[in-house]
Amino acid sequence: MNFEELKNFLDEKADRYNTVDFINDDPVQIPHRFSLKEDIEIAGFLAATISWGNRKAILRSADKMLDIMGNSPYDFVMNHSERDLAGIQDKSIHRTFNGEDFAYFIRQFNKIYKEYKSLENLFLVNEEESNFLHSIERFRNGFLEPDKHRSHKHVSSPYKNSSAKRIVMFLRWMVRKDKRGVDLGIWKKIDPRYLSIPLDVHTGNVSRKLGLILRTQNDWKTVEELDRMVRQFDESDPAKYDFALFGLGVTKELL
Repeated sequence: MNFEELKNFLDEKADRYNTVDFINDDPVQIPHRFSLKEDIEIAGFLAATISWGNRKAILRSADKMLDIMGNSPYDFVMNHSERDLAGIQDKSIHRTFNGEDFAYFIRQFNKIYKEYKSLENLFLVNEEESNFLHSIERFRNGFLEPDKHRSHKHVSSPYKNSSAKRIVMFLRWMVRKDKRGVDLGIWKKIDPRYLSIPLDVHTGNVSRKLGLILRTQNDWKTVEELDRMVRQFDESDPAKYDFALFGLGVTKELL
């Protein structure tokens, strides 16, 4: 396919898969359950953090965390007691994300909301920046304690060349102004043009089959390689092509 054919093909696939039906089996349904901005942020970040493996298992694990927080994430974050957190420490949550990690995140959310009022204020992108590379690192520096903790591994760093797939997905949920009702778009201070496509094995493989990327690793350099390509198709809403790549991966249309 030439450039125009490829653009039309991906536009058609993005249009097909960017529908509310997408929500039913996707972790994005977790933040969709809430209306308060802070609830959406906390529920969304926790759901994105555990988004690896079986999708049904992800949703069960997210439900478990919401149940522990009384289905009021922000209220729990701001008003929990140490006794509440002690009761979480030994719980099994989701694979390698355990109760100790969950309790650590609750403490860090509390600190962030007291100081910054919103997670959005830690992810702001400077005018001269082209994507979320530096803002993700600024978020990590604000969210994580300086002393090394086992929970740090659950917040990926693009400075270490991680694709930061789960954070990039969370950012799509929060930032993208989606008229289809999938992405929530509650953050108004950040332009969607800075968004990237969450890169994992599936989106990476589909992108290579389409000739969108050449690199064989799924790392931050490849995220930026894919950025450069899809922004030629739509510089104002590049992340919409995540739906196209996801749908092509699920249907195995390119096999």
